[in-house]
Amino acid sequence: MYQTIKWEGEERVAWIRLNRPEKMNAMNGTMQAELMEAIKRTKRDEKFRCLVITGEGRAFCSGADLTEMGKDLDYGEILRTAYNPLILELQSLEIPVIAAVNGAAAGAGFSLALACDLRVVHESASFHQAFVHIGLIPDAGNLYFLPRMIGYAKAMELSLLGEAVSAEKAVELGLASRVIPAASWDKEIRDFAEKVASLPTRAIALMKHCLQKTFETPLPQMLEYEAAAQKAAGRTADHREGIRAFLEKRKARFSGR
Repeated sequence: MYQTIKWEGEERVAWIRLNRPEKMNAMNGTMQAELMEAIKRTKRDEKFRCLVITGEGRAFCSGADLTEMGKDLDYGEILRTAYNPLILELQSLEIPVIAAVNGAAAGAGFSLALACDLRVVHESASFHQAFVHIGLIPDAGNLYFLPRMIGYAKAMELSLLGEAVSAEKAVELGLASRVIPAASWDKEIRDFAEKVASLPTRAIALMKHCLQKTFETPLPQMLEYEAAAQKAAGRTADHREGIRAFLEKRKARFSGR
């Protein structure tokens, strides 16, 4: 069905694998369109409670495929019609999204990882703010997400110098949640995805909505957003299950409803 990605659904977890390993999963127009379709496909099926995005081969995504770009391109138009809608569609997912960064994430690949909710990294993974090396600025949401995660000064440093960030440094900076050894990569990624998928999905969706508003919202309005979201969370089956489990001194079995 797809030429440049792989998509599969495993019970509660959907997987998107960028699949141009010979190009280090560089993103071309076909991949952009297929990613958009796969994200929408995941959104349509309510059984999925987590999405994992990773890469085939030794890279997560090396950025835009520069070999397929012609001369005198309107980069702004490419962003407005392809990359930006993709990032917005990914952000609109109400389930948690994990970037399983299996190797290099550079340029637009770095931006794609930043747009996910969590980043878990292979021990050989690295992040490259590569735009400066070709006389461009970070895009596809990069300059929105990065300073919110690591602060203005560090975001400027990474953007201006364009130096690689190792897996360990990514965790130290707050870009990634954890480093996974090569020997246990597949198992630990699956275990982590299953753990995330077992959480109260509706509460997570409400968390995401509130967190996405927080940097542009005054405190009184943010308090009201929280109150409205908490009212909705309090009416879910998962909240009732959580209370029962607490009273019965057992682990909660959330259904995502």
